[in-house]
Amino acid sequence: MLVKRRKTKEIKVGNVKLGGNNPIRVQSMCSTKTKDIDATIKQIHSLEETGCELIRIAVPDIESVKKIKKIKQQINIPLIADVHYNYKLALESLKQGVDKIRINPGNIPEDELKLIVKEAKDADKPIRIGINIGSLPKNITQKLGFTSEAMFKAALDTVDTFENLDFRNIVVSLKSSDIFQTIEANRLFSEKSDYPLHLGITEAGTIKSGIAKSSIGLGYLLIKGIGDTIRVSLTADPTEEVLTAYNILKSLNLRKGATVISCPTCGRAEIDVINIAEEIEKRLIKIEKPIKVGVLGCFVNVEEAKMADVGIAGAEKYGIIFKKGKIIRKVEKENLIEEILKEIY
Repeated sequence: MLVKRRKTKEIKVGNVKLGGNNPIRVQSMCSTKTKDIDATIKQIHSLEETGCELIRIAVPDIESVKKIKKIKQQINIPLIADVHYNYKLALESLKQGVDKIRINPGNIPEDELKLIVKEAKDADKPIRIGINIGSLPKNITQKLGFTSEAMFKAALDTVDTFENLDFRNIVVSLKSSDIFQTIEANRLFSEKSDYPLHLGITEAGTIKSGIAKSSIGLGYLLIKGIGDTIRVSLTADPTEEVLTAYNILKSLNLRKGATVISCPTCGRAEIDVINIAEEIEKRLIKIEKPIKVGVLGCFVNVEEAKMADVGIAGAEKYGIIFKKGKIIRKVEKENLIEEILKEIY
C-alpha cells in the first residue's frame, strides 16, 4: 500500500527542500545550551550521523544568538532558530544567517510579528508558524477555549497576517500533547491550506510513552497523506527522536531504507539479540537501499524469516548468515554485525 500525500507548496530551508514532491523530512532539536558552542556542534554532528536533516536550536538570549554564525560554519544541515517572546532575537538570528525562524504567534504580538516577517522576507528565509495548544492567543481561547478549532484558527489568522504582507515562505505546525487534538487541528488546516505541515506531538513524554504517542498520532496523519516534515519529541537523547522518526516513515513506505526484523527473544537465544539489533539499526539508518534485515536469536526461525532479504541468527557455537530463509554461511559470533553489513553494502 502506498500513501497518497497531500499536495503542498515547496519550501527551501537552507539546502533542504520540503513539501511538494520531496521526501518527508526528519527534524530534531538540540538539548544543549546554544551558547555552549562545542557541546552544540558535537550534538549536531551526532544527529547528522543519525540522519537528521534539519536541526533547531533554542535562542533564549542574545548571547545564544551571537553563536549562530559559528555553529553554522561547522555543521552540514540547515539551522533553525526557536524564538519565544522576544522578537528582537528573531531579527538578530536572521542577521546571523539562520536558515529558518520558528515563532509562536501566541507569545509575540502581531505588530512585532510583522517586523519579523519583513526581516525574513528581506533575507529570503522561511518562517515556521508554531501553534501550540498551551500558548494560543488570548482573543482566540476566550471564544474557542483550548481546542483543535482554536489551534486551527490561530494558524489561519497568522497565515492571513503573513500573506497580507506578501510573505508566503511559510511552514506551519499545530501541536498538542493530546493525540486527538493534534490530529484534528492538522486535518482542519490541511483541508484549507496547502502550506507544508511540520508534524509532532508536543511534550510527548519519555522514550517509551513518547514513542507510543508519536507513532499513533503521527502515523495516523501520515497515512492520511498529511505532513511534510516531522519531529518525534522525546524526553531522551535527540538521536532517539531521529531514529524513531525514520522507523515511523519507513514502516509506512514514506522513506526508503533498511528495516530490521528481529525476534522478541526467548530462552533459545544464542546471541544478544537486543543489543545486536539496535546496533545494526543504528548502522543502517542512513542507507536508502530498501532492504529487510533479520536478527534472530536462534536458527529455529530462520526458515520462517523469508520476509527478510538477509539476516543473522545465533547457534550454540557460531553465528549464521542467511538470505530469504536459506543459510549461506557460518561465522564467529563476535563478527556477526560486521559480516551482515558486508552482505548489505
